[in-house]
Amino acid sequence: MTEEVALAFSVSRNQAFLLVETSCALVGRLPNTLAALENGDIDLYKASKVTQLTREVSDEVAAQVDAWMATRLAGRDPGAIRKSVDHAVQKFDPDGYRERAESKRALRHVALEHEDETMSKLSGWLPAEVASSIYASLSQAAKKRRRTDQSRTLDQHRADVFAERLLAEDGHGTPRAHIHVYVDLLTLTGAREDPATLAGYGPVPGWLAREIAADPGSTWSRLITDPATGQLLEASPGTYRSPASLARLIKARDRECTHPGCHRPAEFSDIDHITTWARHGTTDHHNCHAACTIHNLLKEEPGWTTTPIGNGGMTITTPTGHTYTATPEPLHDPRPEDDTPPF
Repeated sequence: MTEEVALAFSVSRNQAFLLVETSCALVGRLPNTLAALENGDIDLYKASKVTQLTREVSDEVAAQVDAWMATRLAGRDPGAIRKSVDHAVQKFDPDGYRERAESKRALRHVALEHEDETMSKLSGWLPAEVASSIYASLSQAAKKRRRTDQSRTLDQHRADVFAERLLAEDGHGTPRAHIHVYVDLLTLTGAREDPATLAGYGPVPGWLAREIAADPGSTWSRLITDPATGQLLEASPGTYRSPASLARLIKARDRECTHPGCHRPAEFSDIDHITTWARHGTTDHHNCHAACTIHNLLKEEPGWTTTPIGNGGMTITTPTGHTYTATPEPLHDPRPEDDTPPF
């Protein structure tokens, strides 16, 4: 159901999951919260604060929290509601709360979320005291810098200290990381200002692509496209080397998981058949594509089918019979025959 809701509402898989989860929880075991929503005392976002913090408790505890919150919903902001629900969960389920807290502390991780205008958000899922200590340390260092450098705000200093600390290798040096940027030759030389593509992020301005390309540590690979369509014809691992493998071509062509709404970079996705090998699918660039593990396995689920339409494109049919078409974005817009092709 989650995958179909995601396609129907054009939202991410995670957003669809939250919509389904919130709806089921409200109808199934949070009658007071549902009543507050129906009466207009709260909106769906505020209601989700109750459902999210009670998702892992028993029905009995959820009923106790729901009853306790009945008079604590109207006229309150989402943050206040969340704190009250958290308080109620601890109040009615102290042992379970501790067990869940220990489990979540074991799930600590770092996440990358891409934003607009060349920016991204790097966040850490950490124990509260660790995260608070890190932030306090960053703030202390930022305030110290701010006293002698007024050209940057405190937030800018804090962000710069954060980046410098993370990028340091054993306290010194500049680390190297691999990212994939796709840019046509004319934009790379400055003759055009077409957007480039940062894998997993999307369009970035030509000036940023040129800055990345000009870095002494950058490495280049040649991509040959069809000027009439912008679709990839050949990908090589380096200049003057033999053509790349099929997998390399597909990763360069698709750049992301090809399932609608999924933006996991192709570099971290699977390369597999659209029509599966068991169903006599061919191994070529028309029937192979990049797909994250979740969406690669989805086509094997009952009722889900995928049909290739050429050059990595496919038609997805859901269990309810709805169809969706997905095709790789061209690396550039179609160009006149006398235009210089990109490499």
